[in-house]
Amino acid sequence: MPARLLAGLTAALLTTAALVGTSTAQAAGTHRPAPSAAPATTAAAVPRHAVTGYWQNFDNGATVQKLKEVDGAYDIIAVSFAEATGQPGAVTFRLDPVVGYGSTDEFKADIKAKQAAGTSVILSVGGERGAVAVSDAASAQNFTDSVSGLMDTYGFDGVDIDLENGLNATYMTQALKALRARHGDVVVTMAPQTIDMQSPQNEYFKTALGIKDFLTAVNMQYYNSGSMNGCDGKVYAQGTVDFLTALACIQLEGGLDPSQVGIGVPASARAAGGGYVAPSVVNAALDCLTRGSNCGSFKPSRTYPGLRGAMTWSTNWDAANGSAFAAQVGAHVHGLP
Repeated sequence: MPARLLAGLTAALLTTAALVGTSTAQAAGTHRPAPSAAPATTAAAVPRHAVTGYWQNFDNGATVQKLKEVDGAYDIIAVSFAEATGQPGAVTFRLDPVVGYGSTDEFKADIKAKQAAGTSVILSVGGERGAVAVSDAASAQNFTDSVSGLMDTYGFDGVDIDLENGLNATYMTQALKALRARHGDVVVTMAPQTIDMQSPQNEYFKTALGIKDFLTAVNMQYYNSGSMNGCDGKVYAQGTVDFLTALACIQLEGGLDPSQVGIGVPASARAAGGGYVAPSVVNAALDCLTRGSNCGSFKPSRTYPGLRGAMTWSTNWDAANGSAFAAQVGAHVHGLP
């Protein structure tokens, strides 16, 4: 998820013809009314249009935050990252002291406070350097057991799949279905790279379709990718409104429900190696996909008013950038039809 500097992947090698025709400027918690009842211990259902942000459990030059300092515009906070253990498929999570928590209990209290405000807090698995491999029945079971255990221990609402070094659709689907069997209201998001969602035959795409009955959102990373094919078969360069809309179209026409598609972008130019776009460009893409307005040269054949929303890497880079994403894209997402 951090800058991978892998730009330059060639779109010409890909085939998508089958798809043709898819001040902290805002105080925390202020984008929705406070609950009238006693605070819940788990988040409310993810809203129709949602903003997702990754929270960094490390310091890479962005603003270091505690969870309670994350802008209230974020409906889903993905805690980054759970990491592999010595047991195939299993993951673990440990707070980095650099984040400033005095105890695990303090961190858990922040999770509960965010949930009481209506925000889902989930655990992201993988990241740029993540080496989690779920490739057989045993590792799938280990994945399910360990993620379920971390949900129980910390109070996470679900899991985000951000595996950037390969994914086996058969066994990841098996693992996630087993997780849902234990946690019926689990929030499941995914953050594939653009190359992973060029066709429903790709493993990431197949995984998303395999859990379509409970998948919350696929927030593809529209950055660090170079140029890619859109759903019309044309090649589009990253960092443009057409790149966002024409690639989202692949997912929308490839089998995912609009409510399961989000646009993932860096919060600032420093947050990625390439592909940053200003909040106004993200908002234009959202308008194009949901209303058919503010499009670039690519205009989808139909609109998708139920589009889930947008994601950013990361809440920390957003804070370092004056919370522009939360303030501008956040307000726009919450105002979608």
